[in-house]
Amino acid sequence: MDFDQCCDYLANKPEATLEFPFDPEVYVYKVCNKIFAIISPSGNLSPQKSAQMNLKCDPHHAVAVRDVFSAIKPGWHMNKKHWNTLVLDNTLPAGEIQRLMDHSYSLIISKLSKAQQNQLCLKYPPEQLYQGLLPD
Repeated sequence: MDFDQCCDYLANKPEATLEFPFDPEVYVYKVCNKIFAIISPSGNLSPQKSAQMNLKCDPHHAVAVRDVFSAIKPGWHMNKKHWNTLVLDNTLPAGEIQRLMDHSYSLIISKLSKAQQNQLCLKYPPEQLYQGLLPD
């Protein structure tokens, strides 16, 4: 997946909003005012020249995917325990990128207040909101 494909996928998550609080080339996707993805078309998130994206990740899973994919690094300028940076250099399978975007979004949804979660569940089916959570 390239930068534009990732942006389209992120923008289509339920209640996703796009903001530019840091720089006009750093796209910040939020749900209920909580960041679930930060993406840049060029080296604004790390020293890499390729597009890159920061995604929230379960700490144990974050390390595991870094061990498997060389294009996944600890989160640049983020808490490295909870965030990964994906270098979008065409080496990561599209399905893996989508899975990690879903995971990040679902983690944020799962940490919202019960009232916020209930409000979202009135509009969207739970499988659309929580599809990226890892099984226990």
